[in-house]
Amino acid sequence: MTASDSPGGWAGRLLAEGEDPDPRFSLANERTFLAWIRTALALIAGGIGLAVSGDLVADPLRTVLAVGCSATGALAALLAFRRWLTTERALRRAETLPPPALAPYMSYGLAALAVAALVTLLVTR
Repeated sequence: MTASDSPGGWAGRLLAEGEDPDPRFSLANERTFLAWIRTALALIAGGIGLAVSGDLVADPLRTVLAVGCSATGALAALLAFRRWLTTERALRRAETLPPPALAPYMSYGLAALAVAALVTLLVTR
């Protein structure tokens, strides 16, 4: 694709950099992006499920857990596109791939939510 027939906006700027990578690498990058989006959707759905589950957890703790799940899902969705874009840019430039900035946030966020949920269930039951 030449610069004259590339789309405008962020996509045009991305395609104007470097050379087209092997399509398998771009498709693998896209599959990873979609996996992060599925994870984000699951977290948001879990937050909504916690918010409407009246009998499972007492109200103030239920709200905190629901907001925590939903916020972690929103963060995953926000950072997933950034991760896809920086990886695609590195592929086009034949550079070293960036480290996954999203992974520690997800790991620590989910661990904190799991501990909070476990403590809440043990205290309220």
